[in-house]
Amino acid sequence: MLKFTPIILLILYLAAMWFFSAWRLKHELNERSTPLSHPRLSPMLKRLGEAMDLPPIRAHIYEVEPVNGLAAPDGRIFLTRGFIRKLDACEVTPEELASVIAHELGHVSLGHSRRRMIDFAGQNAIRLALAGVLGRFLPGIGAWIANLVATAIAARLSRQDEYEADRFASALMIRAGLGTGPQKSLFRKLDRMAGGRAAMPAWFLSHPPAARRIAAIEQHEARWHQG
Repeated sequence: MLKFTPIILLILYLAAMWFFSAWRLKHELNERSTPLSHPRLSPMLKRLGEAMDLPPIRAHIYEVEPVNGLAAPDGRIFLTRGFIRKLDACEVTPEELASVIAHELGHVSLGHSRRRMIDFAGQNAIRLALAGVLGRFLPGIGAWIANLVATAIAARLSRQDEYEADRFASALMIRAGLGTGPQKSLFRKLDRMAGGRAAMPAWFLSHPPAARRIAAIEQHEARWHQG
């Protein structure tokens, strides 16, 4: 029994981290968000809902400045205040933000939001296990290598989720009569906003490069038209 104690303790530790992370995220979003009600976005929410045979999609504004969208584990969809400011400044269009909401709906519908919390716990398990093993043979740099490996694995899983959510969003945007043009044009804009992001190794990026995401969307479109 004693030989299994470290494993049991690790499982309990990871479970506690998962619950704490989920609670902290929910608390943060509750404290710093408001329902999305914007005259230029409300028609988009209605069209997306109709395309899914649902009432208008409900979304929220997360009161932070970085430009981003978010699907919470409880199924709520968020756009950041930074994104809304870009809309009000006419730097992005309502249709482009509709594509962000469609993308986040993809994460919810495909179960990515909940799974990412589990992946976070798994990433920490890999980091702890590798750090323990490598630390014996490579004192000083073992933990650093373990962190790089865990981060690379998590980034790969996240990129797969992004491609799947992009595909969901493309299908939904087409069904809503908005097409994939807004989705692709927003990727180009976000790529320009990202600045030096392209200097990072691609396998450490949680989101695929814009050019690859656009190419994947166009490949899906070509197959859909052939079908």
